[in-house]
Amino acid sequence: MHGSGEVLFVTSSYPRWNGDNTTPFVHHLAQDLRALGWDVCVLAPHAPGAARREILDGVPVHRFRYPWPESLETVCYDGGALVKLRTNRWLLLRIPFLVAAQWFVLLRRLLGGRVALVHSHWLLPQGLTSGIATAIRRRPHLATVHGSDVFALQGTVSRACKRIAIRLADAVTVNSAATRAAVLPLAPAASELALIPMGAAVPGPSIDGEAAALRTALRRGNGPLLVFVGRLVPEKGVDDLLHAVRLLEAELPDLTAMIVGDGPERASLEQLAAHLGIGDRVRFTGWLSPADVQRRLRAADALVAPSRPGIDGTTEAQGLVIAEGMLAGLPVIGTSIGGIVDAIRDGETGLTVLPGSPEAIAGAIRRLAGDAGLARHLAERGRALATAEFTREASARRFSALYRRLQEVTLQRPWREKT
Repeated sequence: MHGSGEVLFVTSSYPRWNGDNTTPFVHHLAQDLRALGWDVCVLAPHAPGAARREILDGVPVHRFRYPWPESLETVCYDGGALVKLRTNRWLLLRIPFLVAAQWFVLLRRLLGGRVALVHSHWLLPQGLTSGIATAIRRRPHLATVHGSDVFALQGTVSRACKRIAIRLADAVTVNSAATRAAVLPLAPAASELALIPMGAAVPGPSIDGEAAALRTALRRGNGPLLVFVGRLVPEKGVDDLLHAVRLLEAELPDLTAMIVGDGPERASLEQLAAHLGIGDRVRFTGWLSPADVQRRLRAADALVAPSRPGIDGTTEAQGLVIAEGMLAGLPVIGTSIGGIVDAIRDGETGLTVLPGSPEAIAGAIRRLAGDAGLARHLAERGRALATAEFTREASARRFSALYRRLQEVTLQRPWREKT
């Protein structure tokens, strides 16, 4: 193992059980860092039906309780606290219990003496609670900003708490240039600010003929097969994709769109597809296993990520699914917002379009459908970029190097305690 003691991930969102697809990128990073020799453990909120303690895919996970009874532990998960608070403001009453419980359990873990480094995910509340606890116990603290934590919650108190969290961290990482630009005004004197994108899995070898057979089964006739992967919430812009399919009805009558994912907007999106008269051209699959998602990516002709800014100021901070599509060898279409532009360089590694514009999405689909050479060029360049910059291996190695630097620096501090 690297160093002495454990690296403790502190997060408000983590897979609740085997097969749960809640923020898999945090779980994957924990797995990958353990494979590199780091003793990573996870501290996350409990949720109804989840185990208090377990080993999940080799990662020790401790889920702390907050309000009682268990049925009230619903602030996190199922889309996240920010999404839930839009429709249920009463959840705000449970936030103090969540924050207090997280801080208390974290401090108790630190007092136990085994924790050598704390890695918090999202600034609020994890970055703040971890910053205060590590200042008391004098342990290095790395805060990772995933985007929603800095783009949303722009009130005076929230911004002040974010500033404190950043200043208490020994280092801060961001997942895109857009996230970095949002963090800098909060703490321009941050001790270390590193851009480390979350990583996507490199697909394994496909079974001969599997992709072609699945494409034949899923698409209409010989028309293009598009795929969207993500949560079905307004800011993902799936309704714009559906309107684009409708606009292309005459030109590409056999165009098919697969909508992989689930969320609060699914029923209304299904109704919209029926209302537009394209119900037979759109397939809603719900959540699928990672292996099944990979199979559908291989079967598709292009991936579309039509995200748009949220009403609460959020934006697509990275767009990890775009990297997944690129690694699967797909040309990708995405909107020119947030961190999407880090991966999609228009005309080089994909096509970017204006957010909220079905006409622009339809135009990009039309270009790919009519120019096989362009589609192949974008797919090849996109895969090369994603392989170099956006894999799980690349992300884990960058975090591992940062952990080593933090340990070297903190060991030289006069207040560094020995345990």
